[in-house]
Formats: sequence, C-alpha cells, structure tokens
Amino acid sequence: MNMKMEKILLDEEEIPKSWYNIQADLPTPLDPPLNPQTLEPVKPEELEAIFPRELIRQEMSRERWIRIPEEVRDVYRLWRPTPLYRARRLEEKLNTPARIYYKWEGVSPPGSHKPNTAVAQAFFNMKEGVERLTTETGAGQWGSALALGCMLFGLKCTIYMVRVSYEQKPSRRTLAQIWGAEMVPSPSNRTKFGRSMLEKDPNHPGSLGIAISEAIEDAVTHENTKYSLGSVLNHVLLHQTVIGLELKKQFESIEEYPDVMFGCVGGGSNFAGAAFPFVGDKLRGNPEAESLKVVSCEPTACPTLTKGIYTYDHGDTAKMTPLLKMHTLGHDFVPPPIHAGGLRYHGDAPLLCKLTNDGYMSAVAFKQNEVFEAARIFAQTEGFVVAPETAHCVKAAIDEALKCKEKNEEKVIFFANSGHGHFDMAAYEAFIEGKLQDYEYPEEKIKESLAKLSLI
Repeated sequence: MNMKMEKILLDEEEIPKSWYNIQADLPTPLDPPLNPQTLEPVKPEELEAIFPRELIRQEMSRERWIRIPEEVRDVYRLWRPTPLYRARRLEEKLNTPARIYYKWEGVSPPGSHKPNTAVAQAFFNMKEGVERLTTETGAGQWGSALALGCMLFGLKCTIYMVRVSYEQKPSRRTLAQIWGAEMVPSPSNRTKFGRSMLEKDPNHPGSLGIAISEAIEDAVTHENTKYSLGSVLNHVLLHQTVIGLELKKQFESIEEYPDVMFGCVGGGSNFAGAAFPFVGDKLRGNPEAESLKVVSCEPTACPTLTKGIYTYDHGDTAKMTPLLKMHTLGHDFVPPPIHAGGLRYHGDAPLLCKLTNDGYMSAVAFKQNEVFEAARIFAQTEGFVVAPETAHCVKAAIDEALKCKEKNEEKVIFFANSGHGHFDMAAYEAFIEGKLQDYEYPEEKIKESLAKLSLI
C-alpha cells in the first residue's frame, strides 16, 4: 500500500493581503436586510448600536477586494496558512480513482476556522473604542474563537452558549474561560428575553436563535458594548475567504482544480470561505470552473437548505434582528439536540442562500450515525478526528468518491475540513456504544414553524 502523505504548504508571506468579496461578481445584487418595523432597507446608521462602523461598511460593500489590516495578518501567522492535504490513505481505502483533498483548519488555537473572523472582528471593534463584545455560540467553536480574539486585542467577552451544548461540551466552555470569556448557558436569567423563555420551559434546551436574542439584548442595553456574530452575515463570510484564497494558491501549485467541493453548513461561513473564490471564478466565466459543483452539507435534523423556504426572516427568536432574505425553517424553530451543535441554526447566510437559489450551489442532508461512520473511516485512514459538523462533508466526499469508483471516473474532490473533534468525545462515545439517535425533523413541524412567518 502506498502510505505517502501529501501535504501542500504555503509560506506565511503568502497569507492573503485582501479578503475577496463575492458581492462584486453577483449577476444581480443581494436582497438588502430590512428594518423589521418599516420593512424598508436597513440604513447603515441603524446598525451602529450593535456593530462598529468598519464592519457595517464591509457588510454593505461591493468592492471585490478589501484589505486585511497588518495587525490581523500578524495574528493569522499564529496558524495560517493552513495545510492542504491529499487524502491518499482514504483514496486507497475506498479504492477510488478520485483524488480527494481537504484543507485543515483544525490547526488554529481554538481548533477550527472560526478565528479567521473572530480576530478581525475583535480588531475592528478595538479600533473604534469598544470595550466588550457579546455573542452566542452553539457547539462552542465560535465562542472560544471570539474569546481568543478579544483576549488578543484587550476586550472583555460575554458568550451566551446554547444550553444543550453548554452541558454536552464543557471543554469548549472551559477553553473560552481560559482565554478570559464569561460563559452563560442560554436561555438565561441574565436577559429579559431569556427569562421569558425559561418561564415557558425551565428546562429549555436553547437554540442559536434564542442565544442571539440574548446577546443582542445584552449589547444594546450596555454602554461601550457591541455584538459579534460568527456566521451568516456578509462581513463574516468575507473574512473567511482567507481559506479559499490560500486554497487557490495551493491547488495552482500542484496544477489541480476541484471538480466538486463539499462543506458543512450551519450558518455558512466556513464553506463560503473555502468555496466563494472558486464560485467567483464561475460567476466571471472562468473555463476551469464551468463544470464545478459546490454542495452544502447539513443535518436532516435541521434541514435549512434542503427543506426550508427562501424568504425574508429574522435571524433570532425574539425578532430583534433585521429581516434577512435566506433559506429558513422559521425563527422560532428549535431543532433536536444533535451533537453537531454548530449546524443547529434555522437560517443560513444570505449570500450562500442566494447562490443556492440561483443554481450556483446545491445542498444535501445526512443523519447523525452515517456522518459519524464517515468520520470514523476518515480517522482510521487519515488520522484526524474531525468535529461532528465537519463529518457531514466527509460523508459527502466519501459518497462522491464511491460514485467515481462505480463509474471509473477521475475527479478532484475537495471538502472543507473545518475543525477537530477533540472536544466531541462524548458524541463519539455515544456513537461507538450505539446510543446515537438519528433525527429527521418531521415535515409537519417544519410546516408549523414556517406557517408563522409573514412571507415577504
């Protein structure tokens, strides 16, 4: 057996100097966020209560390239550029003619892609005199990343962690606390909205929508405090394109180009970051990208792209956020407590949703046990134990490679390996012991949630 590992590296000076903004290449503009009271497009000044001005500018910009501050690039050097691997052992296990590649974001201090934007957001807030950031987190990857970013730039950090993940994943909670963050299980007694949720159900498992509402309420009711979001919004996806821009250089260095790209999607930032520079090629008519397939992978327990509808909806349960045009399951959707906590969000990034709705991207959904089995196969060949979220696109890549085997078809398959699963051992233990339940969210529950939307 050929056991050679192929790792494609870049020099740290090749860290991108600008982020790529796909809005510059969209055939039609993105539908604007709407003020929930007036239903008019949100004005920049209306967002200043929760975001610093520079992030608002980036959110609304249609410039193709936005410069990365040197202070941010200097922090990126702690772990970037991240390696691109060819999964030769996995290819041999599957006996496929396909060539499988993955970019490994698990080398960052928190072990995921999240600090690519956390560091940038903390920097821009610090520059405008903000003293504290609030945020929500599901599985804890985003919360721990923001804790790191705030520590590096001298900000305080308060994190509302979805209660079921707070209990399932104490290690990520502890990691954020080591970096100085205050961790609060959500729903909580800290906010008016949290208390209202606990009155209805003292044992409420929480949701990202509820945690977002609490974090925003905290931010707008305290001075020198802003809110930070780890996915969904345009500026977050923008910062994550550092992944895809590095990836393009790495593929160019070995004279490859992907035929199909997979990534797990909860809000959409990690996969958008990896894929958008390539989707941009497609939008600009690059012949290399003409037949490129870009596929989002999500859980059947929270099938936002595969069963949600494309419409305006709130990003949070309390309806405090602007209305965003996105695929949604309804803002009061509460998914089952699956272990892929980062994929338990009712909506997805408007940019990713638009590209999906317009046919440039597609989506598939998987059940828990099959994605954990894929993660086990990957760990037993490539060695890395990946996060439950990432396991979804590992499953898709394996399925695609087996199709190539059946057809004797050579393809370049890429998946975004967004983070390690070292803090997810309880989930892996449940899988190994046969205790992991598969959830497929009932159609009637989805319809019930969607029926409450005021469609626009």
